[in-house]
Amino acid sequence: MDIKSDLYSLIRKACLLLICLLLWSSTALSTNPDSKPNILFILTDDQSPYDLKIYNPASSLDTPVIDRLAKEGMVFDGAYHMGAFVSGVCTPSRHMIMSGRTVWHIPKSPEASVYVPPMLEEQTLAAVFNRAGYQTMRTCKRGNSYEAANMQFTIRKDKTQRDPDGSEWHADQVIDYLKERDSANVKDPFLIYLGFSHPHDPRNAKAALLLKYGADNEVVPVLPNPESPRLQSNYLSEHPFHFRIPNARDETRVQGVLDRRDEPTIRNELGRYFACIEEIDTQIGRVLRVLEEMGELHNTYVVFTSDHGIAIGRHGLQGKQNLYNHSWKVPFIVKGPGVKANEHKEGNIYLLDVLSTLCDLAGIEAPQTNEGVSFKPVLEGQKEIIRDVMYGVFSGDSKPGIRCVKKGDWKLIKYEVFESKILDGPKIKVSETQLFNLAENPDELLLEHHDPKVVALTGNAPGENQVNLAGLPQYADKLREMEALLLQEQERHNDPYRFSNQYHRK
Repeated sequence: MDIKSDLYSLIRKACLLLICLLLWSSTALSTNPDSKPNILFILTDDQSPYDLKIYNPASSLDTPVIDRLAKEGMVFDGAYHMGAFVSGVCTPSRHMIMSGRTVWHIPKSPEASVYVPPMLEEQTLAAVFNRAGYQTMRTCKRGNSYEAANMQFTIRKDKTQRDPDGSEWHADQVIDYLKERDSANVKDPFLIYLGFSHPHDPRNAKAALLLKYGADNEVVPVLPNPESPRLQSNYLSEHPFHFRIPNARDETRVQGVLDRRDEPTIRNELGRYFACIEEIDTQIGRVLRVLEEMGELHNTYVVFTSDHGIAIGRHGLQGKQNLYNHSWKVPFIVKGPGVKANEHKEGNIYLLDVLSTLCDLAGIEAPQTNEGVSFKPVLEGQKEIIRDVMYGVFSGDSKPGIRCVKKGDWKLIKYEVFESKILDGPKIKVSETQLFNLAENPDELLLEHHDPKVVALTGNAPGENQVNLAGLPQYADKLREMEALLLQEQERHNDPYRFSNQYHRK
């Protein structure tokens, strides 16, 4: 009995010791700065998801580092910027990323005085992470951004760099920062905002990459270079109707492009664009290698995205001032602790959800001013989407401009411009509606894409239902449903403008 008693006592003491060790370990991990995850947020300027192989396997663009991030992390097929109320779409997009607020509730919006809380910059990305004990570092282009929020970063290396070595310069700033903090044995976790100035125009790329993609920085060829990227399946030489108002650009000042949308011009510009993106890929690889050598990569969330998409020939457009998916959607990849690897999820996320999600991943309370939704449950495999309906805006100098709404496979786009000017011709009113079933028509092809001349250029023969369905009587009920849903979203987001067939607020 004494032996048994002693044995039980020894077991009890061992169990108590184990519990104490576990409690101590848990406490130590929760208070040790090393246990907090690092964050590397990578943002490109003007990049459509459909040029990456992870979204479009037929693409000729090589991005081995981004492909590896996608394999080791999660790819979002449904990631969007909410929109813009100015032609410089970057500006509202970057305000939303930094503040976690919706498009009509950010500084510079038409009713900012009503919907923007005072001292909002103190509740933005860097400010929130500074208070949580993070070191915050930023490198990015200057301008087109939320300067009051940018000033909250403790280390800033901002400069617009669109020469051939521009992306390397941005990567160098991050690498220098990482090496300095390593030398100083800094243990605080970091949040790094790595913003590249490319592939925004002017797309001045390195000579070797220009050669690879059959492009020229100086001379647009009369005939397309056979090495340049193929035209996209939804390419057109011009948009079917003119919705560009006098001061709302479609990137008509792009060096070597201007108003031209012909095959040689677009393929050359695509080659320059691809060359810039591959260089970005190389520079991301340099940063990741340094993190790995420092032993930091395993505890770092890496987010790769862009501020919005862009057309570059799709639908006869060049810029981002439209709401087709190539310009409304953004590439979005997340890799890090607990993230399901090698998976694609729809997500239905906005860029404005970044703030709440990064806070959630870091165990930080999101600021009360935040209107985004954390998509951490998607990253962990608990959800497929975080919202059912997506709403998009482009509102230039003539109101209301363009709106879209998406639910499930269905998407509605409405256009209304009262002062559109066709070059030097008369002013006209533009009022158009488009309805797409994205399951059947993912490229949002129009009747014009069925033209044999277009088919010969793109090599894509559209199917019967790959058209705008808005005018077809069999889709009248779906059209009414989507029109009602759009108005509901406009009201919910305090959109100050209405279309002629809606009641007027302004």
